[in-house]
Amino acid sequence: MYEKMKARINWPVTILLFIGLITVAFPLYMTIIIAFKQPSEMTNSIAGILSLPETWSLSNFAQAMELTDFWHSLGNSLLVTVSTVVLCILLHSLMGFAVGRNKAHSKVYNLIYLFIVSGMFVPFAILMMPLAKQTAEMHLDNWAGVILLYVVFYMPMNLLLYTGYLVNIPIALEEAARVDGASTWRTFWKIIFPIMKPMHATVAVITALAVWNDVMTPLIIMSGKGSNTLPLAQLTFQTQFGTNYNLAFASYLLALIPIIIFYVICQKQIINGVVNGAVK
Repeated sequence: MYEKMKARINWPVTILLFIGLITVAFPLYMTIIIAFKQPSEMTNSIAGILSLPETWSLSNFAQAMELTDFWHSLGNSLLVTVSTVVLCILLHSLMGFAVGRNKAHSKVYNLIYLFIVSGMFVPFAILMMPLAKQTAEMHLDNWAGVILLYVVFYMPMNLLLYTGYLVNIPIALEEAARVDGASTWRTFWKIIFPIMKPMHATVAVITALAVWNDVMTPLIIMSGKGSNTLPLAQLTFQTQFGTNYNLAFASYLLALIPIIIFYVICQKQIINGVVNGAVK
């Protein structure tokens, strides 16, 4: 039995998975041990960097929370992330339904689909300064403007995901609802929207992760406003003369906890959404 199992092992894939595990686990290990170390324990030697803390203390976390005004910054991050995720799910799923059900037999919808999806290939660096000027002129250099930009930025990817997932939903369901007298609007919200729950979870996590960790958009749009998300607040630890890695890594761990919890809750739905959305 053991020999049969051994013969079935795909060693190239196993080795690649092991390497992938190391690339994830090693930085996380470094982050944790440095977050608990005192500055006096930081040395230039590899052995000193990789060694465990002499005493495990939470003082770095307490100081990092104070310097970043943690609870206020966390509230701002939650406000932006939750608002963006909710709007993306509602608007992008509706758009995916409209485009996905019509692009196969309508050149106009197909062009709309290709135009929106092509937005994934436009780098933010090109849009950065024009958007900063435009949002300032439109008085959107605030949280509302940042949320609005996020909804637009993640529209191409989310549209691609929703239209791909929609292929797996039989059109017969909509035809049956239409026979029963349901309008297209009612059909979407009562039948199609609940069925797309796995893709909602996928879009929610992908969008939340991108928004939660983003620095550039709020930095450019709200420069000098004094309201920080967690990534912006963490810039406090980087100065002209160096970086306080102990406090920075402690702050990174604190910011990592909410998004990990969210991912763990949604991971089963994410797998279903990705697998089903990949079938054309």
